[in-house]
Amino acid sequence: MAKMIHSMIRVKDAQRSIQFYHDVFALQVKRRVDFADFSLIYLANEHSSFELELTWNHLSDSDYDLGNGYGHLAFAEEHLESLHGKAIAAGYQPKEIKSFYNGDDLVAKFFFIKDPDGYDIEVIERSEVYR
Repeated sequence: MAKMIHSMIRVKDAQRSIQFYHDVFALQVKRRVDFADFSLIYLANEHSSFELELTWNHLSDSDYDLGNGYGHLAFAEEHLESLHGKAIAAGYQPKEIKSFYNGDDLVAKFFFIKDPDGYDIEVIERSEVYR
């Protein structure tokens, strides 16, 4: 059976992106492969084997067009309010925490934050559905 192993995003400034994902989600560089014109940087933490691959094109200094097809990455977090406060304290600008209901049933409690390249990231409180 196939296993999801990573998702790739292109970043303008590798160090700034590495710092953001470390500050907010405690992701560490697991491996890095540098080529003449680009680098592949794989980030992960101990909670999941899934990796975020940052592709940094060394000679590109323009912003990437995120298009209208990309949605977001999502992280599940046990201590949602704490992580929200941590992101603010680190100088980032997460959106307010929201609760999403289907009738009277809570579906999810979450907030969104943008990474340095403008990619949306949803942070969802852990639950039976979101682990």
